[in-house]
Amino acid sequence: MLTAEQLIAAHKANVETLFGLTNKAFEGVEKLVELNLQVAKASLGEASDHTKAVLSVKDAQELLALQASLLQPAAEKAAAYSRHVYDIAAATNAEVNKVAETQIAEAQKKFLAVVDTAVKNAPAGTENAVALVKSAVSAANNAFESVHKAAKQAADVAEANFQAITTSATKAATQAAAKTRRATA
Repeated sequence: MLTAEQLIAAHKANVETLFGLTNKAFEGVEKLVELNLQVAKASLGEASDHTKAVLSVKDAQELLALQASLLQPAAEKAAAYSRHVYDIAAATNAEVNKVAETQIAEAQKKFLAVVDTAVKNAPAGTENAVALVKSAVSAANNAFESVHKAAKQAADVAEANFQAITTSATKAATQAAAKTRRATA
């Protein structure tokens, strides 16, 4: 039986966890806003430089060469931006998962303590019911661990796919820029 103090302590811990998670989420948002401001500032300067360069070209071939020289860096910058966004999201997600795992582990521990207390105080002749409860708790813990492992594997596959797509996009931009340079030479 839970006492009033235990309930208040549990509620206080839950509120602190909620505020901790909220702070982590805001930290992630702050990092995204900072990144976007940096990208916007850099893009504005690059747009100014690009406009000046375009206005100073003398013929179509020079314009094509200028465009080709900008293609690869633009693709690399887009890939780098995507990588930063992904890293921020992954770090924020890792923090949330860490807190969630801690909370789940604590809840499991408390639940198992309640089950153990109930088992110890079970009346004689209920051994089959007790065994059934223990088996169900064990199966639930195993299922949770399996789901957790599967989610981790899925995240690893998503990371690998993201890396492959980024590499392919950068490589394609490099090849396109090289073809354009050869065509204008």
